[in-house]
Amino acid sequence: MSNRSDVLDRIARSARAAGRDPSGVRLVGVTKEVAPPWAAELFRLGTADLGENRADGLEEKRRWLDEHGLAPRWHFIGHLQRNKARRVLELADEIHSVDSVRLWEALARLAGEVGRFPGIYLQVKLHDEPSKGGLAPAELGPLVERARGGPLPLLGLMTMAPLLEEGERARAEARRVFAELAALARTLPGAAFADGRPRLSMGMSGDFEDAIGAGADVVRVGGALFEGCEGTP
Repeated sequence: MSNRSDVLDRIARSARAAGRDPSGVRLVGVTKEVAPPWAAELFRLGTADLGENRADGLEEKRRWLDEHGLAPRWHFIGHLQRNKARRVLELADEIHSVDSVRLWEALARLAGEVGRFPGIYLQVKLHDEPSKGGLAPAELGPLVERARGGPLPLLGLMTMAPLLEEGERARAEARRVFAELAALARTLPGAAFADGRPRLSMGMSGDFEDAIGAGADVVRVGGALFEGCEGTP
């Protein structure tokens, strides 16, 4: 998969341009659009972190890879309905989309029942877009204080750039959103987070280079990895 090498090269160039060590940026390979064998191939090539945006997709891919003796670290990256929280707790190692106080409360309650405690990112909404959820910046501080004493390790913050037509305006808005998330993270107590500081999960196939420039620790890339991949690997 030459796409993977290209994405890794782009990550490294973007990190170095920002004065960062490329090893500080983690790639989550988003497998939502491909069949399980392609997810397995990406893992075999060295991408240890795989992401899914639906509970059904996560369950299908995890089962298939488990049956083939493969154990990536699974990330849930999509909108999570509370009625599917238990399933995702049972399957995911990290959840990037805790977008409300009520969802955090449900996950915290269910974690003890399920006996699994995935790390979580709090999703923040920084653009007025009806199709996306997320915590308002003003909700963030109080929830961080609650979460720091809860059962789920608090890893960091997540956001998404607005859905706009490609062009300079879209890129400018993406940069603004990423910079705002980084600024918000600096206002939060590092001791509340598992790594001593909030990690930033931001950037997808169309904008991960700008996200890295703004400080992304985790980028979630799907299309750029699997473009042109058809049939069975």
